[in-house]
Amino acid sequence: MYPTPRFLPSGDCALTVEFDSRISAEASEAVVALDRAIAAAAISGVRETVPTYRSLLVFFDPPTIRRAALVSAIAALWPVGEQGKTAGRRWRIPVAFGGAHGEDLPLVAETHGLSEAAVVEIYLSSAYRVAMIGFAPGFAYLSGLDPRLETGRRTEPRRATPPRSVSIGGVQTAISPPLSLPSGWQMIGRTPVRSFDLSRRVPFLFEAGDDIRFERVDAAEYDALDQRAAAGEPVARREDG
Repeated sequence: MYPTPRFLPSGDCALTVEFDSRISAEASEAVVALDRAIAAAAISGVRETVPTYRSLLVFFDPPTIRRAALVSAIAALWPVGEQGKTAGRRWRIPVAFGGAHGEDLPLVAETHGLSEAAVVEIYLSSAYRVAMIGFAPGFAYLSGLDPRLETGRRTEPRRATPPRSVSIGGVQTAISPPLSLPSGWQMIGRTPVRSFDLSRRVPFLFEAGDDIRFERVDAAEYDALDQRAAAGEPVARREDG
């Protein structure tokens, strides 16, 4: 990580605050902490913030605040106080693995010389962190994948993948939204959880800094939960009270 954040212009109305030249847990934590500190500070002229793995994109209104003043205001927040270090929400997410729900599970197992059951066991044993939301509405990029499961992307990406796929792409894993999307990631499972739903008061279920644990469900449980989720019932469990 850099000793202090780097401030990079991103067009006329945005500023990138960068913490590292590579993906790291420390950089992700710093991004989320600064994002929360900026929200708490309510800096006049800041319109929106977008957390990524190693940087925070800050959109601002130039007539209200000039870039130099914004840099000074953000720099004054670093290092952040306790307001930026609040623990994220904790979620328990059901997933059906393999078969029709995860066509690439056998490939992932073969790649690492493991059984499919061992892949699932290792995957379930890890705690994951929502590093960022991107690519498509509600697409949650998760850090924390066990190195034993790191698997390269497909040589031929699919033009369409099932909605709500749980997949592995290199050192990352992800939960896709309730949309059919092109993807080269390795699909190992599927969740009934809707990470994005315009009918909800807050359409996005996850946000950067949230913690996620997965639990296995069988096909029948998946179908039952999927029907409940389609009816608007939350099937992701909050475990942080």
